[in-house]
Amino acid sequence: MDVRIGVTYSVREIEVQLDDATDRAALRSQIDEVLASKDKVLWLTDKKGREVGVPSGKIAFVELGATTDERAFGFSA
Repeated sequence: MDVRIGVTYSVREIEVQLDDATDRAALRSQIDEVLASKDKVLWLTDKKGREVGVPSGKIAFVELGATTDERAFGFSA
Protein backbone atom coordinates (compact mmCIF):
# COMPACT_ATOMS: atom_id res chain seq x y z
CA MET A 1 0.00 0.00 0.00
CA ASP A 2 1.31 3.42 -0.92
CA VAL A 3 0.98 6.30 1.54
CA ARG A 4 1.63 9.93 0.61
CA ILE A 5 1.98 12.54 3.33
CA GLY A 6 1.90 16.24 2.56
CA VAL A 7 4.03 18.35 4.88
CA THR A 8 3.32 22.02 5.57
CA TYR A 9 5.81 24.52 4.11
CA SER A 10 7.27 21.84 1.83
CA VAL A 11 6.65 21.40 -1.88
CA ARG A 12 7.52 17.69 -1.74
CA GLU A 13 5.47 14.93 -0.25
CA ILE A 14 6.72 11.96 1.73
CA GLU A 15 5.96 8.66 -0.02
CA VAL A 16 6.08 5.41 1.93
CA GLN A 17 5.40 1.95 0.50
CA LEU A 18 3.90 -0.21 3.22
CA ASP A 19 3.57 -3.97 3.15
CA ASP A 20 0.53 -5.07 1.12
CA ALA A 21 -0.75 -6.99 4.16
CA THR A 22 -1.12 -3.73 6.15
CA ASP A 23 -4.54 -3.45 7.79
CA ARG A 24 -6.08 -0.37 6.14
CA ALA A 25 -8.66 0.20 8.90
CA ALA A 26 -6.01 -0.01 11.64
CA LEU A 27 -3.77 2.40 9.72
CA ARG A 28 -6.61 4.91 9.32
CA SER A 29 -7.35 4.63 13.02
CA GLN A 30 -3.68 5.28 13.83
CA ILE A 31 -3.62 8.32 11.52
CA ASP A 32 -6.85 9.70 13.05
CA GLU A 33 -5.41 9.33 16.55
CA VAL A 34 -2.17 11.10 15.66
CA LEU A 35 -3.92 13.94 13.83
CA ALA A 36 -6.20 14.56 16.82
CA SER A 37 -3.23 16.06 18.68
CA LYS A 38 -0.58 18.57 17.60
CA ASP A 39 2.22 16.99 19.65
CA LYS A 40 2.21 13.38 18.40
CA VAL A 41 4.33 11.72 15.72
CA LEU A 42 3.01 9.49 12.93
CA TRP A 43 5.43 6.55 12.65
CA LEU A 44 5.24 4.27 9.61
CA THR A 45 7.48 1.33 8.72
CA ASP A 46 8.01 0.70 5.00
CA LYS A 47 8.48 -2.60 3.15
CA LYS A 48 12.23 -2.55 3.76
CA GLY A 49 11.88 -1.97 7.51
CA ARG A 50 12.80 1.72 7.47
CA GLU A 51 10.85 3.89 9.91
CA VAL A 52 9.51 7.30 8.95
CA GLY A 53 8.24 9.73 11.57
CA VAL A 54 6.28 12.90 10.80
CA PRO A 55 5.15 15.32 13.54
CA SER A 56 1.36 15.67 13.49
CA GLY A 57 1.55 19.46 13.58
CA LYS A 58 3.35 19.44 10.21
CA ILE A 59 1.00 17.06 8.37
CA ALA A 60 -1.08 18.79 5.67
CA PHE A 61 -2.72 15.63 4.27
CA VAL A 62 -2.43 11.85 4.18
CA GLU A 63 -3.36 9.85 1.07
CA LEU A 64 -3.78 6.08 1.22
CA GLY A 65 -3.35 4.29 -2.09
CA ALA A 66 -4.76 0.94 -3.12
CA THR A 67 -2.83 -2.18 -2.21
CA THR A 68 -2.92 -3.46 -5.82
CA ASP A 69 -1.77 -0.29 -7.59
CA GLU A 70 0.79 -0.87 -10.29
CA ARG A 71 3.33 1.91 -10.48
CA ALA A 72 3.58 3.49 -13.93
CA PHE A 73 6.91 4.72 -15.17
CA GLY A 74 8.33 6.29 -18.28
CA PHE A 75 5.82 7.57 -20.80
CA SER A 76 2.98 5.15 -20.04
CA ALA A 77 -0.52 6.56 -20.01
